[in-house]
Amino acid sequence: MLPFSINQNEEARLSAVKSYNILDTAEEKDFDDLTTLASAICQTPVAFISLIDDKRQWFKSRRGITEKEAWIESSFCTYAIASGNDIMIVENATLDARFIENPLVNMENGITFYAGVPLINKDGFALGSLCVVDKSQKQLTEEQIIALKIIAKQVVDKLELRRSAIELAKLYQELIDSNLFIQGFAAM
Repeated sequence: MLPFSINQNEEARLSAVKSYNILDTAEEKDFDDLTTLASAICQTPVAFISLIDDKRQWFKSRRGITEKEAWIESSFCTYAIASGNDIMIVENATLDARFIENPLVNMENGITFYAGVPLINKDGFALGSLCVVDKSQKQLTEEQIIALKIIAKQVVDKLELRRSAIELAKLYQELIDSNLFIQGFAAM
């Protein structure tokens, strides 16, 4: 069961996720660098930037996994974004009632450790999360937690910059189109 239900707030959150036009886009070095940095700082073999839509958890960047998406029903990240906390840490998922039945925990070399920082946009919507994962139980230091939060902020900043660039390109095209229309009308 998901930690949140679809309601008016969820519809607004989904609209916010879609407004970035990032789902199903190609890998980008800037995001991959941040994922690599998170993995190195936290000393985990797996790190990813996930965005949550209504059916799946999609990975914009991933390190240590080959999958491009996961079912939302097995997603730890849905709990992270629903928690309202600035970070969700599960030191041992095999002992956590929320995840004890999760297939990602029970598979061979499954998830034991998870830490996820929600990616909160300027309007307060949780778009997804920056996550680090390990098959072994672990604890993060205060410095690692601070670093993860800073990296998550950088991810959101890159998403905002990307969305602004797309909006500016649309406005520019509209301006060009309107000027062509005005020039064509003036030539009559």
